[in-house]
Amino acid sequence: MNNQNLVPAAVLAAKNGVRFPNESAEYRIARDTLLAEEIELRRHIERVARQRRALPPGGEVKKDYRFEGSNGPISFSELFADKDTLVVYSYMYGRERERPCPMCTSLLSAWDGEVPDMQQRVALAVVARSPIERLLAFKKERGWHHLPLYSDMTDEYSRDYHAIGRDGSDGAAFNVFTRRHGTLRHFWSEEMGEVTADPSEDPRGAPDLMPLWTVLDATPEGRAPDWYPKLSY
Repeated sequence: MNNQNLVPAAVLAAKNGVRFPNESAEYRIARDTLLAEEIELRRHIERVARQRRALPPGGEVKKDYRFEGSNGPISFSELFADKDTLVVYSYMYGRERERPCPMCTSLLSAWDGEVPDMQQRVALAVVARSPIERLLAFKKERGWHHLPLYSDMTDEYSRDYHAIGRDGSDGAAFNVFTRRHGTLRHFWSEEMGEVTADPSEDPRGAPDLMPLWTVLDATPEGRAPDWYPKLSY
């Protein structure tokens, strides 16, 4: 997309024409101003996505990591199945945890219904440092149907791809890998966190992987800084 050919966002917003019952002129002016910003946000998201897709080749994956899945042992290369791109989410449910991370669980609960759609385009693996029996028991408890869970009992993958903190604790990680001409490479990882957070802001990534926050961001209350999902209510 050539930015020089884009119609200014304010011009597009002015063409919108949407009105709601009993809205004031003040509301409409403010809403159209916001709409122009939302158009710019969409354009920026697209620019970032194009820049991400244009990354040079990432590091080659030279280890064939081993995991345990619901059907037994499986290697890293086998996780690709018939796809050329593999998405791996590292789930914070390690051996030292009595219960899994509520934030990770909320995210994965939202993803569960999308898995069949995701798998039309890419391979997906959810990896945690707990025995596979424990992961499958929680999958049943949570009512997940589609999420492909794998155990990294050696910690090797989790350590190499930043799913273990410096103190040995669990860390969430989102990594994308490619298989091109028989070579496996790391493509991209979410790297935003504490050190990249703005003052008084939650150290989240962008774009946010959690639909929950997208919905709450559209409300007047927003995402409260002192509220996070729980495993049960």
